[in-house]
Amino acid sequence: MKRALLAGLASTLLFVAPASTDSTSPAPDTPLTSVRDGQPVRMIYELKASAWLFIIPITGKARFNAELHPNTYRITSAVKTTGLADVLVDYDLGLSSTGYVRDDSLDPYAYVSQNSDGKKNRRVELLWGAEDVAADVTPAFGDLGHPPATPEQKIDALDPITALINFSLQPRADAEAPCGGPLKIFDGRQLSYLHLDYAGMKTVRSDAWRGEAIECHVTLEKVAGFKEGSSGTDDNLAGIDGPLRMWLAPLPNGATVPVRIEAQTEDIGKVTLQASQLRFEPIVVEEANAGNGG
Repeated sequence: MKRALLAGLASTLLFVAPASTDSTSPAPDTPLTSVRDGQPVRMIYELKASAWLFIIPITGKARFNAELHPNTYRITSAVKTTGLADVLVDYDLGLSSTGYVRDDSLDPYAYVSQNSDGKKNRRVELLWGAEDVAADVTPAFGDLGHPPATPEQKIDALDPITALINFSLQPRADAEAPCGGPLKIFDGRQLSYLHLDYAGMKTVRSDAWRGEAIECHVTLEKVAGFKEGSSGTDDNLAGIDGPLRMWLAPLPNGATVPVRIEAQTEDIGKVTLQASQLRFEPIVVEEANAGNGG
Protein backbone atom coordinates (compact mmCIF):
# COMPACT_ATOMS: atom_id res chain seq x y z
CA MET A 1 0.00 0.00 0.00
CA LYS A 2 1.21 3.52 -0.71
CA ARG A 3 2.80 5.34 2.22
CA ALA A 4 0.42 7.26 4.43
CA LEU A 5 -2.39 8.71 2.38
CA LEU A 6 -3.15 11.35 4.94
CA ALA A 7 0.55 11.99 5.46
CA GLY A 8 0.90 12.65 1.76
CA LEU A 9 -2.11 14.91 1.78
CA ALA A 10 -0.83 16.78 4.82
CA SER A 11 2.48 17.29 3.02
CA THR A 12 0.72 18.42 -0.13
CA LEU A 13 -1.21 21.11 1.73
CA LEU A 14 2.10 22.79 2.51
CA PHE A 15 2.43 23.66 -1.15
CA VAL A 16 -0.94 25.20 -1.90
CA ALA A 17 -1.21 28.91 -2.54
CA PRO A 18 -3.99 31.45 -2.93
CA ALA A 19 -4.86 34.48 -5.03
CA SER A 20 -7.41 37.29 -5.13
CA THR A 21 -10.16 37.80 -7.66
CA ASP A 22 -10.45 41.37 -8.97
CA SER A 23 -8.35 42.83 -11.80
CA THR A 24 -10.51 45.92 -12.32
CA SER A 25 -8.96 47.75 -9.34
CA PRO A 26 -5.41 48.09 -8.00
CA ALA A 27 -4.02 45.13 -6.10
CA PRO A 28 -5.32 45.27 -2.51
CA ASP A 29 -3.14 45.80 0.51
CA THR A 30 -2.16 42.63 2.33
CA PRO A 31 -0.73 41.98 5.80
CA LEU A 32 2.71 42.54 4.24
CA THR A 33 1.79 46.21 3.75
CA SER A 34 1.37 46.86 7.47
CA VAL A 35 4.39 44.69 8.25
CA ARG A 36 6.64 46.75 5.97
CA ASP A 37 5.14 49.89 7.47
CA GLY A 38 6.43 48.82 10.87
CA GLN A 39 3.67 46.67 12.44
CA PRO A 40 4.86 43.09 13.07
CA VAL A 41 2.13 40.48 12.58
CA ARG A 42 1.66 36.88 13.67
CA MET A 43 -0.39 34.47 11.55
CA ILE A 44 -1.71 31.34 13.27
CA TYR A 45 -3.17 28.76 10.93
CA GLU A 46 -4.21 25.16 11.48
CA LEU A 47 -5.73 22.53 9.20
CA LYS A 48 -7.27 19.28 10.42
CA ALA A 49 -7.76 16.21 8.24
CA SER A 50 -10.45 13.58 8.63
CA ALA A 51 -11.33 10.32 6.91
CA TRP A 52 -12.95 7.01 7.81
CA LEU A 53 -11.92 3.39 7.34
CA PHE A 54 -15.15 1.49 7.93
CA ILE A 55 -16.14 2.99 11.31
CA ILE A 56 -12.60 3.90 12.43
CA PRO A 57 -11.58 7.56 12.15
CA ILE A 58 -8.22 8.53 10.71
CA THR A 59 -7.03 12.01 11.54
CA GLY A 60 -4.20 14.45 10.95
CA LYS A 61 -3.25 18.02 11.71
CA ALA A 62 -0.94 20.69 10.29
CA ARG A 63 -0.24 23.84 12.30
CA PHE A 64 1.61 26.95 11.12
CA ASN A 65 2.91 29.90 13.11
CA ALA A 66 4.32 32.75 11.02
CA GLU A 67 5.92 35.79 12.62
CA LEU A 68 6.40 38.65 10.16
CA HIS A 69 8.61 41.61 11.01
CA PRO A 70 9.45 44.64 8.83
CA ASN A 71 12.59 42.98 7.45
CA THR A 72 12.56 39.32 8.45
CA TYR A 73 10.18 36.42 9.01
CA ARG A 74 10.14 33.10 10.82
CA ILE A 75 7.69 30.28 10.13
CA THR A 76 7.36 27.10 12.17
CA SER A 77 5.09 24.19 11.36
CA ALA A 78 4.16 20.77 12.73
CA VAL A 79 2.46 18.11 10.62
CA LYS A 80 1.21 14.95 12.30
CA THR A 81 -1.07 12.12 11.25
CA THR A 82 -2.30 9.13 13.25
CA GLY A 83 -4.13 5.98 12.24
CA LEU A 84 -4.28 2.20 12.18
CA ALA A 85 -1.18 0.09 11.70
CA ASP A 86 -0.75 -1.05 8.08
CA VAL A 87 -3.30 1.55 7.01
CA LEU A 88 -1.62 4.81 7.91
CA VAL A 89 2.01 5.26 8.87
CA ASP A 90 2.43 7.68 11.76
CA TYR A 91 3.86 10.89 10.35
CA ASP A 92 5.48 13.48 12.58
CA LEU A 93 7.20 16.34 10.79
CA GLY A 94 8.60 19.57 12.18
CA LEU A 95 9.57 22.39 9.84
CA SER A 96 10.94 25.91 10.12
CA SER A 97 11.91 28.63 7.68
CA THR A 98 13.51 32.03 8.09
CA GLY A 99 14.11 34.74 5.56
CA TYR A 100 13.42 38.27 4.43
CA VAL A 101 10.21 40.25 4.06
CA ARG A 102 10.11 42.14 0.77
CA ASP A 103 7.51 44.68 -0.36
CA ASP A 104 5.18 42.03 -1.78
CA SER A 105 6.73 38.63 -1.01
CA LEU A 106 8.82 36.48 1.31
CA ASP A 107 12.36 35.48 0.35
CA PRO A 108 13.72 32.36 2.14
CA TYR A 109 17.19 32.16 3.63
CA ALA A 110 17.23 28.95 5.73
CA TYR A 111 14.85 25.96 5.95
CA VAL A 112 14.89 22.91 8.24
CA SER A 113 12.74 19.79 7.99
CA GLN A 114 12.91 17.08 10.68
CA ASN A 115 10.94 13.88 10.15
CA SER A 116 10.38 11.77 13.28
CA ASP A 117 8.48 8.80 11.85
CA GLY A 118 10.66 6.22 13.62
CA LYS A 119 12.29 5.03 10.40
CA LYS A 120 14.88 7.22 8.71
CA ASN A 121 14.10 10.27 10.86
CA ARG A 122 15.62 12.37 8.09
CA ARG A 123 16.76 15.94 8.70
CA VAL A 124 17.03 18.37 5.80
CA GLU A 125 18.74 21.74 6.14
CA LEU A 126 18.72 24.19 3.21
CA LEU A 127 20.52 27.49 2.87
CA TRP A 128 19.74 29.88 0.00
CA GLY A 129 22.86 31.52 -1.43
CA ALA A 130 23.58 33.84 -4.34
CA GLU A 131 24.21 31.04 -6.84
CA ASP A 132 22.83 27.84 -5.32
CA VAL A 133 20.88 26.32 -2.43
CA ALA A 134 23.22 24.43 -0.13
CA ALA A 135 21.79 21.24 1.37
CA ASP A 136 22.79 19.17 4.40
CA VAL A 137 20.71 15.98 4.56
CA THR A 138 21.03 13.26 7.24
CA PRO A 139 20.72 10.44 6.35
CA ALA A 140 21.60 11.41 2.80
CA PHE A 141 19.21 10.78 -0.07
CA GLY A 142 20.06 7.75 -2.19
CA ASP A 143 20.27 10.05 -5.19
CA LEU A 144 19.05 13.50 -6.20
CA GLY A 145 16.63 12.28 -8.87
CA HIS A 146 16.71 12.12 -12.66
CA PRO A 147 17.38 14.83 -13.56
CA PRO A 148 18.48 16.59 -10.37
CA ALA A 149 17.39 20.19 -9.86
CA THR A 150 19.85 22.75 -11.21
CA PRO A 151 21.21 25.61 -9.05
CA GLU A 152 19.14 28.10 -11.05
CA GLN A 153 15.95 26.09 -10.53
CA LYS A 154 16.56 25.76 -6.78
CA ILE A 155 17.23 29.46 -6.24
CA ASP A 156 14.08 30.33 -8.17
CA ALA A 157 11.92 28.13 -5.91
CA LEU A 158 10.64 28.45 -2.33
CA ASP A 159 10.66 25.97 0.52
CA PRO A 160 7.24 24.38 1.20
CA ILE A 161 6.09 26.43 4.18
CA THR A 162 7.37 29.73 2.82
CA ALA A 163 5.43 28.93 -0.37
CA LEU A 164 2.19 28.55 1.58
CA ILE A 165 2.52 31.69 3.66
CA ASN A 166 4.02 33.76 0.86
CA PHE A 167 1.19 33.14 -1.56
CA SER A 168 -1.38 33.54 1.18
CA LEU A 169 -0.12 37.07 1.73
CA GLN A 170 0.86 38.25 -1.75
CA PRO A 171 -1.46 40.70 -3.53
CA ARG A 172 -3.06 39.12 -6.62
CA ALA A 173 -5.36 40.86 -9.05
CA ASP A 174 -5.70 38.70 -12.19
CA ALA A 175 -9.39 37.87 -12.69
CA GLU A 176 -8.46 35.48 -15.51
CA ALA A 177 -6.37 33.35 -13.14
CA PRO A 178 -7.57 34.04 -9.59
CA CYS A 179 -5.84 30.96 -8.21
CA GLY A 180 -2.39 32.22 -9.20
CA GLY A 181 0.64 30.07 -9.84
CA PRO A 182 2.51 28.17 -10.95
CA LEU A 183 4.13 27.64 -7.58
CA LYS A 184 7.76 26.57 -7.56
CA ILE A 185 8.68 24.47 -4.52
CA PHE A 186 12.00 22.83 -3.60
CA ASP A 187 12.26 20.54 -0.56
CA GLY A 188 15.93 19.57 -0.77
CA ARG A 189 15.50 16.96 -3.48
CA GLN A 190 12.29 17.35 -5.42
CA LEU A 191 11.43 20.43 -7.44
CA SER A 192 7.70 20.72 -8.19
CA TYR A 193 5.52 23.24 -9.95
CA LEU A 194 1.91 23.37 -8.85
CA HIS A 195 -0.57 24.70 -11.41
CA LEU A 196 -3.88 25.97 -10.03
CA ASP A 197 -6.96 26.20 -12.26
CA TYR A 198 -9.91 28.35 -11.27
CA ALA A 199 -13.21 26.42 -10.97
CA GLY A 200 -15.64 29.07 -9.73
CA MET A 201 -16.91 30.24 -6.35
CA LYS A 202 -18.55 28.12 -3.66
CA THR A 203 -19.94 28.67 -0.18
CA VAL A 204 -17.59 26.95 2.27
CA ARG A 205 -17.85 26.35 5.99
CA SER A 206 -15.09 25.40 8.38
CA ASP A 207 -14.43 25.82 12.09
CA ALA A 208 -12.32 28.91 11.38
CA TRP A 209 -14.10 30.59 8.45
CA ARG A 210 -17.26 30.51 6.35
CA GLY A 211 -18.32 32.38 3.22
CA GLU A 212 -17.78 32.52 -0.55
CA ALA A 213 -14.46 30.93 -1.43
CA ILE A 214 -12.40 30.55 -4.60
CA GLU A 215 -12.35 26.94 -5.86
CA CYS A 216 -9.07 25.76 -7.42
CA HIS A 217 -7.98 22.44 -8.89
CA VAL A 218 -4.30 21.54 -8.51
CA THR A 219 -2.07 19.82 -11.06
CA LEU A 220 1.44 18.69 -10.16
CA GLU A 221 4.35 19.13 -12.57
CA LYS A 222 7.35 17.04 -11.53
CA VAL A 223 10.26 19.14 -12.77
CA ALA A 224 13.35 17.58 -11.17
CA GLY A 225 14.50 15.34 -8.34
CA PHE A 226 12.04 12.50 -8.98
CA LYS A 227 12.61 8.88 -9.95
CA GLU A 228 13.78 8.31 -13.48
CA GLY A 229 10.88 8.40 -15.92
CA SER A 230 8.43 10.00 -13.48
CA SER A 231 8.91 13.65 -14.47
CA GLY A 232 6.04 15.44 -16.16
CA THR A 233 2.54 16.62 -15.35
CA ASP A 234 0.39 14.52 -13.02
CA ASP A 235 -3.12 15.24 -11.78
CA ASN A 236 -2.66 12.81 -8.89
CA LEU A 237 -0.86 14.11 -5.81
CA ALA A 238 0.63 11.93 -3.07
CA GLY A 239 -1.50 8.84 -3.63
CA ILE A 240 -4.65 10.84 -4.38
CA ASP A 241 -7.02 9.73 -7.13
CA GLY A 242 -8.04 12.62 -9.33
CA PRO A 243 -7.41 16.33 -8.87
CA LEU A 244 -6.94 17.89 -5.49
CA ARG A 245 -9.64 20.51 -4.91
CA MET A 246 -9.26 23.38 -2.53
CA TRP A 247 -11.12 26.53 -1.59
CA LEU A 248 -9.39 29.80 -0.77
CA ALA A 249 -10.93 32.35 1.58
CA PRO A 250 -10.45 36.02 0.59
CA LEU A 251 -9.96 37.72 3.95
CA PRO A 252 -10.70 41.38 4.80
CA ASN A 253 -7.01 42.11 5.40
CA GLY A 254 -6.14 41.15 1.80
CA ALA A 255 -4.83 37.64 2.52
CA THR A 256 -6.29 34.63 0.71
CA VAL A 257 -5.91 31.36 2.61
CA PRO A 258 -6.94 27.72 1.95
CA VAL A 259 -9.83 26.87 4.28
CA ARG A 260 -10.98 23.57 2.80
CA ILE A 261 -9.18 20.85 0.82
CA GLU A 262 -10.74 17.66 -0.55
CA ALA A 263 -9.30 14.59 -2.23
CA GLN A 264 -10.69 11.19 -3.20
CA THR A 265 -8.64 8.06 -2.45
CA GLU A 266 -9.18 4.43 -3.39
CA ASP A 267 -8.26 3.04 0.02
CA ILE A 268 -10.20 5.22 2.46
CA GLY A 269 -12.52 7.32 0.32
CA LYS A 270 -12.77 11.08 0.65
CA VAL A 271 -10.23 12.91 2.77
CA THR A 272 -11.15 16.41 3.91
CA LEU A 273 -8.99 19.09 5.46
CA GLN A 274 -10.60 22.13 7.06
CA ALA A 275 -9.19 25.24 8.67
CA SER A 276 -9.69 24.88 12.41
CA GLN A 277 -7.74 28.02 13.34
CA LEU A 278 -7.04 31.10 11.25
CA ARG A 279 -6.17 34.45 12.74
CA PHE A 280 -3.81 37.40 12.42
CA GLU A 281 -2.68 39.29 15.49
CA PRO A 282 -0.26 42.19 16.00
CA ILE A 283 3.02 41.53 17.76
CA VAL A 284 3.54 44.16 20.44
CA VAL A 285 6.70 46.23 20.22
CA GLU A 286 8.23 44.78 23.41
CA GLU A 287 7.69 41.23 22.14
CA ALA A 288 9.13 42.11 18.74
CA ASN A 289 12.25 43.63 20.30
CA ALA A 290 12.72 40.55 22.49
CA GLY A 291 12.55 38.27 19.45
CA ASN A 292 14.16 38.43 16.04
CA GLY A 293 12.29 41.54 14.97
CA GLY A 294 14.62 43.43 12.71
